[in-house]
Formats: sequence, structure tokens, C-alpha cells
Amino acid sequence: MKGYIVLENGEVFPGKFMGEPPADLFGEAVFFTGMTGYQEVATDPSYRGQIVVFTYPLIGNYGVHPDKDQSEEWQPRALIMGECAEDGYHYRSEETLANQAENAGIPILTDVDTRALVKQIRTMGAMGAVVTTNTEHVVWEDYQPPGDQLLVQEVSTNEIQTYGTGDIHIVLLDFGHKKAMVESLCEHGAKVTVVPYDTDVSTIQALDPDGLLLSNGPGNPKQLQAQLPKIKAVVSQYPTFAICLGHQLIALAFGGDTVKLKFGHRGANQPVIDKRTGRVDMTAQNHSYVVDGQSLDGTELEVTHVNINDDSVEGLAHQRLPIVTVQYHPEANPGPEDSHHLFNNIFHMIEKEKEVTLHA
Repeated sequence: MKGYIVLENGEVFPGKFMGEPPADLFGEAVFFTGMTGYQEVATDPSYRGQIVVFTYPLIGNYGVHPDKDQSEEWQPRALIMGECAEDGYHYRSEETLANQAENAGIPILTDVDTRALVKQIRTMGAMGAVVTTNTEHVVWEDYQPPGDQLLVQEVSTNEIQTYGTGDIHIVLLDFGHKKAMVESLCEHGAKVTVVPYDTDVSTIQALDPDGLLLSNGPGNPKQLQAQLPKIKAVVSQYPTFAICLGHQLIALAFGGDTVKLKFGHRGANQPVIDKRTGRVDMTAQNHSYVVDGQSLDGTELEVTHVNINDDSVEGLAHQRLPIVTVQYHPEANPGPEDSHHLFNNIFHMIEKEKEVTLHA
């Protein structure tokens, strides 16, 4: 059936719905530039509440497999693409993208001029959008910008869960984590306990962790202002590694600020340089907000990594405490694995902390 994506600025892009057409669905229109990884994008909690435009023309061509899911749900409001393959040509493919999306209740709008659509987003910035079958009856009063919603509540775990059996115990504060983060820590020999984002300090202390990981997640980090005192208190007690939203929350908790990018960083080709070593990694990213580097003046946080394309802040380290952060995704899924080595940080910090404690 004929359908449309209508941008907040009035631009209309026609297409065709696969399967049953949905009721009007509002979300923030963003784009993803990766050649692969559509399943990981569709199940990444950081895309909660967004309408994702895929720039690559061959989406769905290798099907989907449950092992690639990054969460239990499909997260975007809708998927927009030029075409969606009717079959998945891969030996591990168990389902087509179209069927899986339909089962998840996520509409796909195909036959869209995604080049023209992305040009609009790059020029005007990420903006509200609606997928609809009738452009004349869109009620924009129904649109609530993602920055005004506490989306973390929708994707964080509701219960404490433990994975792995390693000797190193890491507590993961879940703001909308990807499964690959837990898998990466377990591969390094850790036992990982995932806790809700608003877990109090005493509960975390009772779990007796060796270190903490603050995860990625959707939305505006300033929607979590109420959590900042707790975050600062708990990360000041344990070696901590923070990723994406977790990185932004560390900055806010220690006196920095965050700002929204024009159209965000999303995809698997963002070059990041480590200012201390000169090493450049190609990274997987998905974020609308960044830490304001100038706001860190007078804090105990220093910038360790920057984006080569726009010089935005991509990593931080605390000058006294064992806390390091990155804006991008070292677990990849999708994306290059250049920065997977960064998971070693938390284990090195824990090892160093234990040596200090033993010799104190």
C-alpha cells in the first residue's frame, strides 16, 4: 500500500508499505550509513523512539538470525529504505527482515528516495517525522520529541540478572545496553550482573562488584538529572568504564555539559583518534548528544579521544579516579572491531585497584 514519510519541516517522501499499513507513527528521523548491521540497528535500544533511514540500497539481503539481536525487542518506530530484499541469502539466515519486522510490529516503508531524504536531514538536522498513509490528516500535536521523553525507562531491565561465571565481577548499570556488551565482558572472563538504571548505591555495594560498566541508551542524558548524584557516588567507589550514554552521564555527574548534534553520529565508519597514543580506530556510533569539551574546564575530567571528522569529544578519563569513558561502541555489532581492545581498560583498572588495596 502507498505510504509516506513526512518531515516536520513539511517535506514529503512517498513510498510503499510492506505488509499491513500502520496507524500514524511519530518519531525522530535519523539515518544509518552502514552497509551491514540492519538487524543490530533494529534491536539496539539506543534507537528507541526513532524512525531509521537506511542509506545503503541492499537492506535485508542476508536475512536475520536471532543470535544477532541486541535486545529482546525491535526498538525503532519504523524503518525506511530504498528496497527491502524479499529473501535472505546467507547460510545462517532463519527469517526475512520483512517477516521479522512484521512480527515485531515495526513497519517498513520501501521505494523511498533515501538519498533526497538524507540530504534533508543533513541540511536541516534530525527532526520529527511521521510515517502515514494520508498526508492530509497528520496531527503534529501528537509528536513528542525524544529529548522530552525518558526513554531509558522503556529499555532498562526491571530485574537484576547475572551472566557468566568469571572471577572478576562487573556490575552493568543498564540504560539500554546491547547484548554484545555483556558478551564482550564475559569473553574477557567476567561475571556480569545487569541492574536497572535507577538501582541505589547500597544495592550495588551489596553486590560487591570489582568494577562497573555504564551502558549506552536512548534519549537526552539530561532527562536523567535525578540519577547524577547516585552515579557520581557509585563510580567514585569502583573502577568504571562507560559507553555512549554512560559516557555522557559521567560528564554531567562531574560538572560537564552535553549538547545535541545537528544530525548525530550513526554508522560504522567514524574515525576516532586517541590523543595520548595517536592510534586511530574506525568506530561504530549511534548518538545524538555529545559532551561539550569546553564545559570540562575546571572539572577533573580530561579528553582522551576525539572524532577526526568534527573534533567532537569521544573519550574521557578522570584525573584521580579509575574512570574512563568512550562515546562510541567498542563492542561494535554492527561495525568494525578496531576498538574492542578498550574492554581491557576495566580489567586493567580492576587489577591495579586490587594491587593498591592489597598493599595498602
